[in-house]
Amino acid sequence: MPQEQHRATARVLDILEKLSVKREGLTLTDLSHMLAAPKSSLFPIVHTLEERHYLHQDEGSGRYTIGSGCWILGAAFAADGGLEPIIEIMKKIVEQCQETCQLGRLDGGNVLYIEKEDSSQTIRMISQVGNRLPANATAIGKALLSGLTDDEIRSLYADGLPRLTENTVTEMDTLLAQLAEVRTNGMATEREESTPQLACWAVPLRRQDKVFAALSVSVPLFRCSPEKKDMVCQCLREAQAEIERLAGIWAFRL
Repeated sequence: MPQEQHRATARVLDILEKLSVKREGLTLTDLSHMLAAPKSSLFPIVHTLEERHYLHQDEGSGRYTIGSGCWILGAAFAADGGLEPIIEIMKKIVEQCQETCQLGRLDGGNVLYIEKEDSSQTIRMISQVGNRLPANATAIGKALLSGLTDDEIRSLYADGLPRLTENTVTEMDTLLAQLAEVRTNGMATEREESTPQLACWAVPLRRQDKVFAALSVSVPLFRCSPEKKDMVCQCLREAQAEIERLAGIWAFRL
C-alpha cells in the first residue's frame, strides 16, 4: 500500500509542476485557484522558492515562472541521467524521417514528455519537454499503457477517459482493444486524437519485460504518404531494438 505523501513537500512539487507547463507564468491567485489552496499558505512556499531561485517573479505582471535553480537541476539530469544514447538515436530518426521525435514516460494517466528532437520542417509538431497529455489520446501514451494490465488501466481511468479532440478514444472497451493490438504488433498509432491534422506512431521501450518509456514520431497529415508511414515505422522498430539492447547494459534514469 503506497505511503501517504508529505503534504508540504507535495505542495512544493505541485507548484513547480503547474509552472512547468505554463511558460507564460502564473500569479499567486492563479496558483491558489489551481491547487485549491489559500494564498496565505502558498505565499511562504512561493517566496522561499523565489529566494532560492527556483521561481522568478516578473515585477510588472506579478507572474511566477520557473527559475534558474530548476534549470540547473534539469541540466544535471540531462548530463547524468544516462539519456545520451537515446538522444543520439532520436537524432538519427529525425535525420532520416524529417519529422519530430519524442520520448515519454507514464505519469499517472498522462504522458510526461522528457525529451524531444525537432524536425527542420517549417510545418511540424510543436511541443515542449515537461508537457503532459492524457495517455489515451496519444500514440506514445498507448505504447506506455500497453505495459499495464486491463484492470490497471480501468483503475487508472476510474473517472473516465479524457477527451482532447472529437477523435479521441473515450470508450474503455475501444481503448483496451487498441492496446491489445499494440501488445501483439508492437506499434501504437493515433490520427487526430490529440491534435487536429496530426498523425503519430509510437513503440514501447522495455527493460526486463517492463515498459519503462516510449518513443514516437509525429507527422502532419499532408505528409502522411504510405512511404512516409513505412519509413517512420521502420525507424521506430530499429530504434526500439537498439534502445532495449542498450537498456540491458546502460542505466537510463527515467
